[in-house]
Amino acid sequence: MDPQESLDTIDRNILRVLQGNGRITNQALADRVHLSPSACLARLKRLEHAGVIQGYHARLDPYRLGIGLVLFAEVQLEGRQPDEQARFEAAVATLPNVVEVSDVSGDVDYILKVVVADMPEWTRLKEELVSGELGVRRITTHVLMRKPKIFTGYPVAGS
Repeated sequence: MDPQESLDTIDRNILRVLQGNGRITNQALADRVHLSPSACLARLKRLEHAGVIQGYHARLDPYRLGIGLVLFAEVQLEGRQPDEQARFEAAVATLPNVVEVSDVSGDVDYILKVVVADMPEWTRLKEELVSGELGVRRITTHVLMRKPKIFTGYPVAGS
């Protein structure tokens, strides 16, 4: 499914409502988008199957989970060959403290979102990343100070 071509107004309304409340019942969702419950469920299944809806998640407060620091780490690899990238990506995929990895353009190759209890834990993890066989040239760290705007969903274009 090419989302830009096949999402109609009702699909987009469903997506907007779900981003605001992923726990809404099918009946309540159907009422909000003016569909029968069976038609609404069929659309949901189609959107899930097509990968437009990738999952349903609870947004947790990391600091209430004993996470003391949230960091963004800019990673520059020694090289940019596909095998070097694959090796790095496979390694960070196994690290539970690395909660998000983005392959980006520019002077760095990746931006990692990392959660740790404290700075010594980050130092150990950073040393592991740099000293291993991962081909990491440099890591620049940014500590999250506060979040003036929290991600609540993507803009859903269209009426």
